Amino acid sequence: MADVINLNKARKAKARTTGKQSAAENRAKFGRAGADRSLEAARKAKADQTLDGAKLTPDE
Repeated sequence: MADVINLNKARKAKARTTGKQSAAENRAKFGRAGADRSLEAARKAKADQTLDGAKLTPDE
């Protein structure tokens, strides 16, 4: 005789696993650590400052 399965629980379990899988893919694709973001922002600010310092005529 076959085991009785609660279809509502099975549906929710499947949705949970697919949600976790898509979340892991999105973390790998888009996620960056806060230190990486702040380091990139600091490097961009330094490059902008260097570029602005090398201008021959100031902006008006």
